[in-house]
Amino acid sequence: QVQLVESGGGLVQAGGSLRLSCAASGRTFSSYNMGWFRQTPGKEREFVGFIAWWSSSTYYADSVAGRFTISRDNAKNTVYLQMNSLKPEDTAVYYCAASTRRPTNTATMTSAPNYDYWGQGTQVTVSS
Repeated sequence: QVQLVESGGGLVQAGGSLRLSCAASGRTFSSYNMGWFRQTPGKEREFVGFIAWWSSSTYYADSVAGRFTISRDNAKNTVYLQMNSLKPEDTAVYYCAASTRRPTNTATMTSAPNYDYWGQGTQVTVSS
C-alpha cells in the first residue's frame, strides 16, 4: 500500500515555473513506476510523464516535452515535476500516481488505469 501526497501547486504567470512534489509512504517506493497526470473539468485525465523505477528513465507527453522534467529521490520517497515555460493550457489539477506494472513498452505507462495508487491532486493555474 502506498499513500501519495502532492504539493507545490499554485498560481503562476505564463512563462513562469513551478515544481510539484509527490511524497510517498511505504518502504518500497523505489520499486514503483511513478507517473504524473493532469485533469481539467469535463475532460479525461491526461498523461504528462513518468519515471521508471529501474533506471529513472523518463517519458513525456508531446505537449510538455522539453518544458517539464520528472525526477525522483528514492531516499526521500519523493518524485518531482519541474514545470518551466508554463502556458495557460497547462492549467489543471495535477496528480501523481504509482504503478507496480512491469511493462514491456512505454505506452503502457501512459494509461491511467495501469496505475495502482493516486494522490489527491494539486491545482496549477497559469494566467495569461
